[in-house]
Amino acid sequence: MSRVARTVIVRSTSLPRKVFNVFVELEGMYRNMVEQLTMFAVRNDVKSFTKLKALKYREMRNLYPQLPSHYVYTACQDASTRARSFLKLKKHGLAEKEYPEVRSVSIWLDDHLWKPNGLTYIAVVTHKGWVTIEIEPHKQYWRYINGGWRLASEAKIKLDRRDRRVIIYLTFVKEVEEYKPSGYLPVDVNENNVAVLIDGVAHLFETNTEKLVLGYYYRRKRMQERYDKLYGGVTSRIKRRIMGGRLKERKRKDDVRWKIANIIVRFAHEKRYAIILEKLGKKPASNMIKRIGGDKQLRHRIFQASFRGVQKAIEEKAKEYGVPIIYVDPKNTSRLCQYIVP
Repeated sequence: MSRVARTVIVRSTSLPRKVFNVFVELEGMYRNMVEQLTMFAVRNDVKSFTKLKALKYREMRNLYPQLPSHYVYTACQDASTRARSFLKLKKHGLAEKEYPEVRSVSIWLDDHLWKPNGLTYIAVVTHKGWVTIEIEPHKQYWRYINGGWRLASEAKIKLDRRDRRVIIYLTFVKEVEEYKPSGYLPVDVNENNVAVLIDGVAHLFETNTEKLVLGYYYRRKRMQERYDKLYGGVTSRIKRRIMGGRLKERKRKDDVRWKIANIIVRFAHEKRYAIILEKLGKKPASNMIKRIGGDKQLRHRIFQASFRGVQKAIEEKAKEYGVPIIYVDPKNTSRLCQYIVP
């Protein structure tokens, strides 16, 4: 029996200006706490949430006595997560600055700070008391509600200032038990397709990753040259914002991965098969390019193909349906026409 968690994003209805301003004030105080706690944690090499809370709880409560005390708890959790990530980057020499910058803030909520109110309302406690907001449920939300999933006690909210809405990140959990497989479904992930052997017949799911990667590669290169001439410097904030808004490479690749993973896992679940994947290791792309010389384009394609990304999508979907996953040594699997199943 394993616990599977999924995050579903829903939006509130447009809030009255007075109600929305309460959340704006709440976000400002929460941001200030996270910034102070993160700086303290990085400066003093504090990675533990419990240690950070023990050291700074009283100070934060004195600074923000109007806030419910559990906002200090969640701010410490948020800050310790940011500090651990930054200290890890700094250890490997990948941090660009001496201290992390808190750019975007989502307010973390525990079971003392929010509660569902029926199926289409939630209540959030603020410095002004409890505020009830209506959510706009969608198809995915109802699928989890009616699919045997349980709403977890943790949630996050983020503000949409343009539309005066609150974006709510809900977590659904489910206990799933793997079944005993009656057959096996071998899956081979390649650059431009995913090959699946179904009852002795090979099926190819085309991903066209090469065309997608090269298309965005040349488009990104043209945009970089254009905006470097207009604004100067490779660190132009305007250029980063424009490229981030126009280039959707990751979103398109993720969409293909999850669609293919969904088809494969659903079929395996219907047939009560186990899925067989190659054991690629943590950094398969780094091992592949060792044998490649100075072909920068090919090296870029291999890194962007994200073989492990497809496998991770299949693994996550398989957990949701209780489908067993079996890993095999990838050596010689391209030459052999069958997998050796333990």
